[in-house]
Amino acid sequence: MTQHDTKQTILILGAHGRVGTAAAQAFLAAGWRVKGLARGAKAKSLPAGVEPVEADAFDAGALTEAARGVDVILHALNPKYTEWRETVLPMTENVIAAAKASDATILVPGNVYNFGYAIPLDADERARRVPSTEKAEIRIALEDSLQQAAMRDGVQSLVLRAGDFFGGTQPESWLDLIILKSLKRDRFTWGGPRNIPHSFAYLPDLARAFVALAEKRRDLPAFDTFHFRGHVLSGEQMKAATERVVGRSLKWGSVNWTLIRLLGLFAPMLREIATMSYLWRTPHSLANGKLTALIGEEPHTPLEAAMRQAIADLRLDRAQPAAPEHRAGTMLAAE
Repeated sequence: MTQHDTKQTILILGAHGRVGTAAAQAFLAAGWRVKGLARGAKAKSLPAGVEPVEADAFDAGALTEAARGVDVILHALNPKYTEWRETVLPMTENVIAAAKASDATILVPGNVYNFGYAIPLDADERARRVPSTEKAEIRIALEDSLQQAAMRDGVQSLVLRAGDFFGGTQPESWLDLIILKSLKRDRFTWGGPRNIPHSFAYLPDLARAFVALAEKRRDLPAFDTFHFRGHVLSGEQMKAATERVVGRSLKWGSVNWTLIRLLGLFAPMLREIATMSYLWRTPHSLANGKLTALIGEEPHTPLEAAMRQAIADLRLDRAQPAAPEHRAGTMLAAE
């Protein structure tokens, strides 16, 4: 079914977040009816055209009612790192129950955590899952719960794994928290060795890939995983692209992981962030052959265009009006 057929409906959980906002815009552009789960003030600031739905994701009955009659549920809820252990799996069970009641397909933004310290370059969907960290353990358990629901109850779930997000109109990605946090002071900050490839996903591209995947869902099994390649960049490559976009040279900055680990003894969020620092020291990327075999060419905005738009959307450069301060931007120390 395509946008030219009967209009389909998607419910986006976490509609005000980074993934949720980008996905809402992409599904609206493709002709879908979009409902967005968001509470309080967030429900009033969803993208134009999104129908707000207020419900608590921890209330299985309320979530099931919110999802009544929808064709697809995008599970883009992303609790704070410090709350993953208590929240991720219970929320996922509620999403499964809601999808079962509505006979809806679940779409899930996955990540590279599943592969732990052993993550390679060009990892495909068959790469070995290694629970090197608590985050990896939880992500593996999340996908296992979806697969079990598919086998047990026929609830279809499709996971699209991607690297670190950047772009879109919502803050608090690595781009604004670290990499370009000090762009107005002509500084570019990188989290590890400057020549190591790192996997990134430009959110507007990833969102369009989710649309394509949703529109192919009836050709797929009850559970499947796909990889989104996105942009694979070293610090040197990203810095050079940023300099071309802003038209000036930038000084190097680096993340002081030692300080962050020390501060993590007193600040749980910093401790959780430090556990994922291995990704800045480990060359990694995702192979997208399975995805492109299904949907054709992966949506891909050229790097400079993506960086230009990302900088503009979050007003990261000094030539633009100052953006509001975001508390999370103070979480990571740079030197």
